[in-house]
Amino acid sequence: MTAAGAGGGRALIRRNSLREQIADALRDEMMAGRLPAGRNFTVKEIADTYGVSATPAREAMVDLAAQGLLVSEPHRGFTVPEFSWEDFLEIFEARALLTDNALRHLADRGLRDYDWSRLPSLRRRADAAARAARVGQLDVLVGCDLRFWQEAAALLCNDRVADYLGWLRIQSWMFAAPHLRAGGDLAGVCWDRHDELVDRIEARDRYGAHRVVNDYNLFTVELLARRLGRPVDGVAVLRLLREPVGPAPAATVARPPAIVPQPASTAVGLGRVPMPRFVPPGRFARPFRPGSGEPAAGR
Repeated sequence: MTAAGAGGGRALIRRNSLREQIADALRDEMMAGRLPAGRNFTVKEIADTYGVSATPAREAMVDLAAQGLLVSEPHRGFTVPEFSWEDFLEIFEARALLTDNALRHLADRGLRDYDWSRLPSLRRRADAAARAARVGQLDVLVGCDLRFWQEAAALLCNDRVADYLGWLRIQSWMFAAPHLRAGGDLAGVCWDRHDELVDRIEARDRYGAHRVVNDYNLFTVELLARRLGRPVDGVAVLRLLREPVGPAPAATVARPPAIVPQPASTAVGLGRVPMPRFVPPGRFARPFRPGSGEPAAGR
């Protein structure tokens, strides 16, 4: 099998417990498409591959199955699940909306306690992911990209949202990597603007960060749609990604109409002064409030 032995040798494992290490190694293999959908293997096969006993191998695979990253089949071991295009679009939409929420308060200093101590690490991970994307090293990119977005989510979100976003991104790569790998040379093909997003986050530029993330999401879904020959016109969340991000120009706010006094001979009372029509600012000009009827935007 190719699990963790893509280079022909045994994978190096350096984490806390054998159980966690094996689970992480298998996850990375599935994300990179080296363990493709439908691949079946037994506990013994995994234990032999990593040179461990059956117990940590079984525990690792049970953990992955509990996360929906493996399917347990009685008397047959475990199988890598197959995600359809429709599955991917659901994963993509959930990912986009959660990321939008994480960026929503970026410009409101003090409103959200972001962990700015993570910024140097985020910058390093951005550099690594962008370099891997530019040279088309998919095996390196999947790990670097996952860690970059995990670090970004940890800086911007609460831990539960960050964990859920990481899980969604793993599934996204499990779907995308085999299709990208089948297309041949990937140099310059994958998104590589990680550094630009860090710049916008560091500047507390909420609208700039939204634009970069929206461009990333559009780039991703359109790239995969082209590879699979799928239409994207019916993907509902794309409407939000394509809308302009930022406050509306001041000129769009209507001014109150001038009040022209009536001659005394024709006045019949004060009557009602018509209220000027209020043109709301751009979609992201104020935080979304539940019950306001304003849909969440972005991705």
